[in-house]
Amino acid sequence: MGRSGSTLIERLLGELPGVCSVGEVVHMWRRALVDGELCGCGSPFAECGFWTAVGRAAFGGWERVDPREVLALKDAVDRTRYVPALLRGRPPAALAERVGRYTDLYDRLYGAVARVSGCRVVVDSSKHASLAACLRHRYGRGLRLLHVLRDPRAVAHAWAKRVPRPDATATSPEQEMARYSAGRAALQWTAQNEILAWLTRDGVPTRRVRYEDFTADPVAEFRGIAAFAGHRGGSLPVAADGTARLSPAHTVSGNPMRFSTGAVRVRADLSWRSGLAPLNRVAVSALTCASRRRFGY
Repeated sequence: MGRSGSTLIERLLGELPGVCSVGEVVHMWRRALVDGELCGCGSPFAECGFWTAVGRAAFGGWERVDPREVLALKDAVDRTRYVPALLRGRPPAALAERVGRYTDLYDRLYGAVARVSGCRVVVDSSKHASLAACLRHRYGRGLRLLHVLRDPRAVAHAWAKRVPRPDATATSPEQEMARYSAGRAALQWTAQNEILAWLTRDGVPTRRVRYEDFTADPVAEFRGIAAFAGHRGGSLPVAADGTARLSPAHTVSGNPMRFSTGAVRVRADLSWRSGLAPLNRVAVSALTCASRRRFGY
């Protein structure tokens, strides 16, 4: 779920040789193709040479993709409401057909990113568990999940903050990052993490990473993450003192941190302990009780 530290982990993966991180592709169809928002490199999406080459390799050019058709298809399959059917061995025929068309777009996109970047690993940091359920039908156990978790009370506190979106254009409908009430954040936390846990039990190769463990020992945790992505040996982009160095990346959407470059210090944000209202803390704790314990919180 968003606000769990996944953007930093994604950016660090993108620093490894042979790995290309592209941000939250699930939002690209709207934010990049319709609203013309900024790539992580700082250029408008339509002016970014990397994404221009990717669009040409994947679809013969972005002008051949109708984003409104893609968004309509997305709404007809990539939603939490469809997850129970998606988790079946064989979803209903109509849904399966839509899943096939929807995941074909991602398959072509990932392949084009790999060819243009010259990388063998593509990291999509989309947070929709429903997208993972869709991609499972295309890739089976070839799909690999990095499941990043954070204490739900910290997540709820983060989702309540007002955060401007530096990538938004004047016409973007979302000038700030989305905000959730404590109750909604708690329900989303439970649903998203339980769906990913189900996919893990179903055999999808998964590495689970807790925000708290990562910030406590970023070198050790990231070494395991890098190995999960196929990286063996060599230096890591995070030092023993928790300092990471980030270079510009072609990410299409995500936390504003995707624009950060240079030295970044990995450290835990514990502001929720004093900032989350007592009533909200009790509500989140109660609503996430069973799942929270299952994931070690």
